Amino acid sequence: MRLKDKVAIVTGGGSGFGEGIARRFAAEGARVAVADIAAGNGARVAGAIGDAGGDAIFVRADVARAADVGAMVQATRDRFGRVDIMVNNAGYTHRNQSMLSVEEEAFDRIFAVNVKAIFLAARAVVPVFRRQGGGVILNTASTAGLRPRPGLTVYNASKGAAIMMTKSMA
Repeated sequence: MRLKDKVAIVTGGGSGFGEGIARRFAAEGARVAVADIAAGNGARVAGAIGDAGGDAIFVRADVARAADVGAMVQATRDRFGRVDIMVNNAGYTHRNQSMLSVEEEAFDRIFAVNVKAIFLAARAVVPVFRRQGGGVILNTASTAGLRPRPGLTVYNASKGAAIMMTKSMA
């Protein structure tokens, strides 16, 4: 129970790596806010954690919107009284294609979810961490940010930005 008495928010917690992180943190004793834009998936994961004896809530959030991120942090604090761990895991990509074929809207969404969300989460949780005397931010990225994959130029760039932002934040 390495995370006993800790409270974690996991974005993108409704599927994939985020689901795995949320479930593992709960198994290690953390109380978990499963944050996801997909309500069905997020609620399913939070319910499964509860069914397994853990303590979790689902919070619907678009991590690219400051208001949603603020509400996500507040909902977590309202339920659990604090936030100890912020896991920025939500991610977005485009289909494999030439960079010149990526629509501007897709470019904006990729950078909003993969980069801006880290900034918004930090702005929301760092003041909480300071008042509590500490906390941890974990950002997930991809090897694509270090070794670009063909046909994923915009995604690669966003993950490179996420890696650099993480280093700079540290």
